[in-house]
Amino acid sequence: DAQVLSETYRRLAEALPEGVEVLYSLKANPNISVCGFLGAQGAGAEVSSLTELMTAMRAGVDPADIIFLGPGKSRADLEACVSAGISAVVCESLAELRLLDEVAAARGAAPFPAVLRVNPSFHSKGSGLSMGGKPRQFGVDEKEVRQARPLLDALRHVEVKGFHAYMGTRFLDHRDVVANTESILRMAEDLATDLGVDLSFVDFGGGLGVAYFENESDLDTAELGKGMRGPVGDFRARHPSCRIIMELGRFLAADAGIYVTRAVYVKESMGELFVVADGGTNHHMAAVGIGSFVKRNFPVVHLGSPSAEPAGTYTVTGPLCTPNDTLVKKVGLPEVRPGDLLGIERSGAYGPTASPGLFL
Repeated sequence: DAQVLSETYRRLAEALPEGVEVLYSLKANPNISVCGFLGAQGAGAEVSSLTELMTAMRAGVDPADIIFLGPGKSRADLEACVSAGISAVVCESLAELRLLDEVAAARGAAPFPAVLRVNPSFHSKGSGLSMGGKPRQFGVDEKEVRQARPLLDALRHVEVKGFHAYMGTRFLDHRDVVANTESILRMAEDLATDLGVDLSFVDFGGGLGVAYFENESDLDTAELGKGMRGPVGDFRARHPSCRIIMELGRFLAADAGIYVTRAVYVKESMGELFVVADGGTNHHMAAVGIGSFVKRNFPVVHLGSPSAEPAGTYTVTGPLCTPNDTLVKKVGLPEVRPGDLLGIERSGAYGPTASPGLFL
């Protein structure tokens, strides 16, 4: 739904402090039309695979507004980044930084911009999935970064422009996002001083969540914006030419999409009603709960009778030969018959392309 995409983007962009750039994380939904539409609204692109880079460029996103992340970039990935002239490669290891220097040497132009992804020594709060502050495959430990001055001085074809940190996903409390942002900006300043980096780029990640489950509330974007004005404003006063980046995928796309699956069979087993549908894990791994510590139900609606009262309690499964292929467990729905369509709401992010076989 383009209107929902636009409203979500505008609501966030208007709330954020002036100068904070929003990049769309294609991994959430790499549909070229979604990327192109958000690009037309003003969003840049954060990509994590060669195909995502191609998609963003074909969607019309300016290479100057594209960054490339990911812990396992190949030489071909880096060559494509250099050839395209993107804004920066976010290097997730010192070995990757050296490889990028080799790749950029063949280009023979001005030093190519790189950003170091830092795994901070501090921990995040309020994250559904923590991505920093503990042992991870992502980024370079802050302690190791502080000792990297000799390597940075030895680079001839790459210039480190700044730092990136991504603390986690599905933040629903604006106070946690504000606290993390403040810590990352402070860390970036300290690292720039220690390493002699001309700080012109800071990406403090994003990870803003949406409320999928019972007892969850959506993030208050207005309060988020108010809370960030202080730390971002102070930082910008000290570094007026520094780009400040926020990358968002789920938050922008989730509410704009609904996953529609059709009931193939309705059956009873030992007193429990099952709907066997034509899609599940293969299309929507997130709703099935793979990768989650506890399986919880996404919001679901009977599309044929969206306002009718529940007539029974159903477990809705997909067609695969595994008990894990379960979309929702024991939810109240109007009567479901074979052929009826069910909708899993807030499914605009992490659907088919985040499921087995298509992720990245």
